[in-house]
Amino acid sequence: MRVPKILIPLPNYGFDPTEAAIPWRLLTNQNFEIVFATPNGKKATGDRIMLNGERLGIWKKLLAARQDAVDAYKDMENSNEFCIPIKYADAKESDFDALLLPGGHDKGVKEYLESELLQQVVVNFFNAKKPVGAICHGVVLLAKSIDSKTNKSVLYNYKTTCLLKKQELIGYNLTRLWLDDYYLTYPELTVEDEVKSVLSNPTNLIEGSTPILKDAPEKLQRGFCVRDRNYVSARWTGDVYNFSLEFIKMVK
Repeated sequence: MRVPKILIPLPNYGFDPTEAAIPWRLLTNQNFEIVFATPNGKKATGDRIMLNGERLGIWKKLLAARQDAVDAYKDMENSNEFCIPIKYADAKESDFDALLLPGGHDKGVKEYLESELLQQVVVNFFNAKKPVGAICHGVVLLAKSIDSKTNKSVLYNYKTTCLLKKQELIGYNLTRLWLDDYYLTYPELTVEDEVKSVLSNPTNLIEGSTPILKDAPEKLQRGFCVRDRNYVSARWTGDVYNFSLEFIKMVK
């Protein structure tokens, strides 16, 4: 049986380490082939504040990456596929079986969310009805991916979740005195507002139960994800195990 080949695009800097490394760990445990893509084909770097908790002060335990994610990131960072990514321009839907889109809120992720090359790749994956997974800000990339045939986002007729407005504003309000708008990728528009704006019905954005505790392999009930046909989405790092396992089921 042929091994599934998964495309994971990343920005040069600023992706969330948990939302890339935990899926990478679980996918490689399944012996899936992973190919990373960056704007220029150079090795990416995750959000350092999330990775080591620097400058998060008393909120470090709540907001920074957990140890399992830090360990997975270190292993991913040394993997061949992570060290030698392809360029966005060389990422073609026809070469892959599925697409996984991590999030990240540092301003560096804008080159990823706003890449017209990636947006077209996303449209092609949806038109081919291949598995697509997006977590947190990764859903923004989908919202921005407009199919030229319909002039609508690929998410228009899908149910989805994403980083909730209340989550985004909590992160911002807890840290704004010293991190300014670090938690707001787009200060004028939250992730939830942008995603809702492209849906055929705003009620197609599903919040799930209040996100407080992060999930884990032995505590999956804490997490949440939404699957609609070939698409699975999740809200934040606290859903990452649920998200990754559902993505694996979808690919299989």
